[in-house]
Amino acid sequence: MAAQETDEHKYVYDFSEGNKDLKDLLGGKGANLAEMTNLGLPVPPGFTITTEACQAYLTTGREPDGLAGQIEAHLEALERAMGKRLGDPQDPLLVSVRSGAKFSMPGMMETVLNVGLNDQSVVGLSAQAGGNDRFAWDSYRRLIQMFGKTVCEVPGEEFEHALDEAKSAKGTHNDLDLDADDLRGLVDAYKKIFAKHTGREFPQQPREQLDLAIRAVFESWNAERAVLYRRQERIPADLGTAVNVVTMVFGNLGPDSGTGVAFTRDPGSGAQGIYGDYLANAQGEDVVAGIRNTVPLQELEQLDKSSYDELLGIMARLEEHYRDLCDIEFTIERGKLWMLQTRVGKRTAAAAFVIAGQLVDEGLIDEDEALHRVNGAQLAQLMFPRFQLDHEFEPVATGIGASPGAASGTVVFTSARAVELAAEGKSVILVRRETNPDDLNGMIAAQGILTSRGGKTSHAAVVARGMGKTCVSGADAIDVNVPAKRFTVAGQTVNEGDVVSIDGTTGKVYLGEVPVMPSEVVQYFEGSLDPEHVDNALVRAVHRIMTRADGKRRLAVRTNADTGADAARARRFGAEGIGLCRTEHMFLGDRRELVERLILARAADEREAALEALLPLQRADFEEIFREMDGLPVTVRLIDPPLHEFLPPLEQLAVNVAVAQERGEDVAKEEALLAAVRRMHEENPMLGLRGVRLGLVIPGLFAMQVRAIAEAAVACAREGRVAKPEIMVPLVGAVQELETVRAEAEKIIAEVVRDSGVEVLIGTMIEVPRAALTAGQIAEAAEFFSFGTNDLTQMGWGFSRDDVEGAFFWRYLELGIFGISPFESIDRDGVGRLVRIAAEEGRAARPGLKLGVCGEHGGDPDSVHFFHEVGLDYVSCSPFRVPVARLEAGRAAVETDGSDSR
Repeated sequence: MAAQETDEHKYVYDFSEGNKDLKDLLGGKGANLAEMTNLGLPVPPGFTITTEACQAYLTTGREPDGLAGQIEAHLEALERAMGKRLGDPQDPLLVSVRSGAKFSMPGMMETVLNVGLNDQSVVGLSAQAGGNDRFAWDSYRRLIQMFGKTVCEVPGEEFEHALDEAKSAKGTHNDLDLDADDLRGLVDAYKKIFAKHTGREFPQQPREQLDLAIRAVFESWNAERAVLYRRQERIPADLGTAVNVVTMVFGNLGPDSGTGVAFTRDPGSGAQGIYGDYLANAQGEDVVAGIRNTVPLQELEQLDKSSYDELLGIMARLEEHYRDLCDIEFTIERGKLWMLQTRVGKRTAAAAFVIAGQLVDEGLIDEDEALHRVNGAQLAQLMFPRFQLDHEFEPVATGIGASPGAASGTVVFTSARAVELAAEGKSVILVRRETNPDDLNGMIAAQGILTSRGGKTSHAAVVARGMGKTCVSGADAIDVNVPAKRFTVAGQTVNEGDVVSIDGTTGKVYLGEVPVMPSEVVQYFEGSLDPEHVDNALVRAVHRIMTRADGKRRLAVRTNADTGADAARARRFGAEGIGLCRTEHMFLGDRRELVERLILARAADEREAALEALLPLQRADFEEIFREMDGLPVTVRLIDPPLHEFLPPLEQLAVNVAVAQERGEDVAKEEALLAAVRRMHEENPMLGLRGVRLGLVIPGLFAMQVRAIAEAAVACAREGRVAKPEIMVPLVGAVQELETVRAEAEKIIAEVVRDSGVEVLIGTMIEVPRAALTAGQIAEAAEFFSFGTNDLTQMGWGFSRDDVEGAFFWRYLELGIFGISPFESIDRDGVGRLVRIAAEEGRAARPGLKLGVCGEHGGDPDSVHFFHEVGLDYVSCSPFRVPVARLEAGRAAVETDGSDSR
């Protein structure tokens, strides 16, 4: 090839030159087409234009030097191999132009089929097909439609409307009933639509069609829906897409031709078997778009047993080769099977766990690889509830369970309405005849997706599975009328605003809201399902992988819990202690009056009386938690928020006092409270009198809490239990603050504990940037650090979380300033660096320093990996996220260390 004969950069690769490991360069589709070619499978010849060419084009706005010549050289080689020329009037070579990024982005970028057809070559195509005029004109109208919409931004609805008019004139709802003359007329109609919107005739030069299609695929990388999908799936924006130019093979030549999608296992459940969709006399886009309902792949055996048997053999070979579930696209052209694509298939969360276990049993992967192939986000999905059904709930329709889960919500018919209602906090179900890539915003916003057309491989199904959204597709009993904002089913009309429920496992659709029940995975974690004695493949798979994760992980996993009930549930979920017990939650409810007494106290004896009244209540709280966590560490954070948060708001108090005074009522207490609130009012309370500052300013407050903790621990010890309290001082910014609190605390602890055997650790929360930067000093007075990453993020970024998330985060995400909110996943470069500095300098000063994290990031999968890398001892998160953190800690150990860690 030209690129090999000169020193110019190589931008184009023949399928025979690549392999599956070149996804960065050739994209997933191109790399896998090359791999199948090298395996000797029947792949239509073609070539791939690299992601580097796309990156160069998007950077400069023009094709890189040498690309045009390389395309020409590879096209000539393809023409020689096929014995045809692109768009030749007598015997045309036709090609498809398909996108193919490194990561699968189903439906997000562009494809153009039948490139090379024009007013002359359509006649040659008919001759190639033995005088099949219908096939030739059907292929031509598809080219104009796809080229117009993809390359020239002609509204797709106009082409669809013209097709509907042609079918209506014929008195049919099926496009297969249109004959050659009907399709010839449709081509003319499509050309007029094209000319109206572009100001030019449809291009007749085959090479111009090819060049414009390639550029359109490049540009589709930055299309709005592709950008949104990348952001949703956390795919880097600078990768670019490859372009695959592939010799056309035709599934729309007649009943002995067709197209389909196959999975080597069920992508919904993981069950072994034959799964997929087939559509006779159709092109591949018809299956994915869900334009006509498919038949199960098994029916191909009756239609074309030879192709069916060959396909099964290829499926088995590919799964063994890739050591994973494979998603396969194929076309049969007059009894000849062609492989158009394969990739490691998207799957539901349940299928991911089940398949990983199966592949271990089959000897294709080991248990560490199985652990690598699942993730915490998938486990979290499995912990959501499912429908609780009884005789009162009868389905009104049954479609295909395309993506499992249970979802109820308000019916909407457009993506825009789904986004609008979701922004108001409402749960919505997006109902469409079939979805297309433009519906992505609405699919993200919706709780579930319901379509009347399509199968398990339709756009709705594939995208929903990838996002973990519940989806029912192909519910053809439902007649969807989008303009009228309603659908009819079983003699009933459902309007926009009505509520429906969909079951993505069974495919059933219910009117109204159906109650839900806990997931079996949650029941397993809570101990009510024994994986060794239950006939449930998913529960057994989760147990197996969690056991492996627990055996591999170095990080301990604690929980954030403030009550005995939360502590007990977290322990059932596998928590190995409490990393954050917030004491301020213990001052709410009936205890507010005692806090008010503390705040209003003018004299030392009044303050001491209030604290004395709080002491037994606090002690009882800690006893309950220590009993539930018998033998496990419990980190108790001393009171953190400013005291005025326990009082009524300033505006409310002022109004109450004014109204009471107007009525002549006694308002002495309310006036005292109002004066106190005004006295304590701060312009920025997050940076004001709170945390350690509060303990230093209000005598006896921290002392009361320390005494309550120590006395509760001793009481549990006398019951024969083992309490392991760790006292955490919040908001420390200077070692002197901690030293002052510690000195007082040690005296109280020594007095209370005596010979009880109770040991109490004293440490601090690292949540102020200065604390992170002076960690070496602070470690001299601390036995442990716990990173409060919520406040560390707020102060590190200068954000007030309550204000900024709704005010401008959406814009930061849109502009790519954030890939994800820094409150969701740790900002490794900024806040993460503070954590790393504090960990390293703290341990340098005190080698045995215990390190943990207790912010929301402790349950975020990506953040758990970071905390493993930094060398923390534990993460702490909400009880529900404990299993997620356990799993991710195990995955982090496997991916980073590669050996047993515990």
